Amino acid sequence: MVSKSFPSGKRLHEQGKWGNLMTFIGIDVSKQKLDCAWLKEVEPVKVKNRVLENSPRGFETLIEWAVSHSGKPIGEIHFVMEATGIYHEAVARRLYEAGAKVSVLNPAHLKDFIKSTGRRSKTDKKDSVALARYGVSHSLRRWEPEPEAIRTLKALLARYDAVKSDIQRELNRLEKATITQASEQVIRSIQTVLEQLEREKQRLETIIDQHIDDHPDLKRDRKLLDSIPGVGPVIARQMLAVIRSRPFKSASQCAAFLGLIPIYEESGTSVRGRARLSKVGNASVRAKLYLAAVVATRYNPDIKRQYERLCKNGKCKMSAIGAAMRKLVQICFGVLKHQVPYQVQTA
Repeated sequence: MVSKSFPSGKRLHEQGKWGNLMTFIGIDVSKQKLDCAWLKEVEPVKVKNRVLENSPRGFETLIEWAVSHSGKPIGEIHFVMEATGIYHEAVARRLYEAGAKVSVLNPAHLKDFIKSTGRRSKTDKKDSVALARYGVSHSLRRWEPEPEAIRTLKALLARYDAVKSDIQRELNRLEKATITQASEQVIRSIQTVLEQLEREKQRLETIIDQHIDDHPDLKRDRKLLDSIPGVGPVIARQMLAVIRSRPFKSASQCAAFLGLIPIYEESGTSVRGRARLSKVGNASVRAKLYLAAVVATRYNPDIKRQYERLCKNGKCKMSAIGAAMRKLVQICFGVLKHQVPYQVQTA
């Protein structure tokens, strides 16, 4: 009996979810290799596997292998992989440039899918098959590389944050050395490193601002974000990098990407769990948004009104701050989407 969850092998090649003659190839990406699985048929499962190195030479071999074995042009092949830090980016970009359809999954979604199939063992080979099967049974969002200007901005911001973290660590070491009355040579060494890090921090900040100024669209967007009370230079740069990095369709989608949507746990009449933020995505961005939201509850009229209303209605302060963080992201998204400065909505 053919499972209702997946199309038959014949239907897989006749129709496909992305148009006629679509072929799905799952890629389990690791640092050094790519475990690839071309899904020939779903029920019964028939696959063709290939292990390639995760390198430019491996990418070219992958394209040749996919085209020659499937008999389809590259534009009719859909590659499915999961996000693996930085290791999937190069192969996804090369496949996109070659004209293939590419989807990058949230690892949590793939994990839940594998559990639903009843599979217990985990290997790279089996994961690549699961990725291909996921592509057949789900509607996938097409992956597109970030604009080069945004890619550079994110890299600069990440380096800037790393230097700030190094400064804080050296300050902690200086405090410890001072309290324990360490030798003068040790204290002088820490102070020297601190001076160098401070100079590098200022240099990176100048480079980031210059990079934004060199791109008229980014410069205009930053000016719009600066019009929002509670959004300072740090949040303006960060939200610029986040919102322009992906084709978000709505402010809610952007908030969900940052892990700011509430998660509820309710069942029948006995289970009534307290709502909490999903906290998926970048924790560092959420930490910055938290500080900005605290300021916004005092100086942004719309967020202040919402915060006071929630507290008055019995919400704890942390829940109200979470709502303020989400509201701040939504305001930033709306300002950039409509390309108009912030306007107070509170009557």
